[in-house]
Amino acid sequence: MAGRTRAEMMEDTRRKLVASARAAFAGKGFASTSMDDLTAAVGLTRGALYHNFGDKKGLLAAVVDEIDAEMAGRARRLAEAEATAWNALLAEGCAYIEMALDPEVQRIVLRDGPAVLGDPAQWPSQNRCLDATRAAVAELKAEGVLRPVDVEAAARLLNGAALNAAHWVAACEDPAAMLPKAQEAFRMLAEGLLEEHAS
Repeated sequence: MAGRTRAEMMEDTRRKLVASARAAFAGKGFASTSMDDLTAAVGLTRGALYHNFGDKKGLLAAVVDEIDAEMAGRARRLAEAEATAWNALLAEGCAYIEMALDPEVQRIVLRDGPAVLGDPAQWPSQNRCLDATRAAVAELKAEGVLRPVDVEAAARLLNGAALNAAHWVAACEDPAAMLPKAQEAFRMLAEGLLEEHAS
């Protein structure tokens, strides 16, 4: 069997560090996780972490990106089961809000992520979500489903509403009880974009 290439070894190191960090950040939180916790668990050195991610914050960004991508994939799969593009857009937003019930999402993406990495609107993963929402809004507007609204403004407000609803659900005392209220309000806000004949 041929030896692994340098690129394969580097990718394996990155994967191990992200998996270690994901488990540690979910269990202990970002602030309580030491660099040694992250590297010792997978038999690597601090140097490997610095080389691949720059620092612990860079590693958190990679973990958030991975989880956000998984969240987007789950939401997209639910949306694909819907009969119309409008229902798909609503399903995707409601699914994102519901993922705030997941303890890993709560702690890493919705609490530690913004506290350490800053405004989620600046994260690459959130910008990919915005791109998808923008495309959906443009399609719905072209089909006459939506009022003559600015596509960029509508996409940003829909994304912001879902993200803020998820933050609210994650932070409240009884997330499961708040979830249906947040999803209903999201749907009602979104429906304000509909043309009268489409409602």
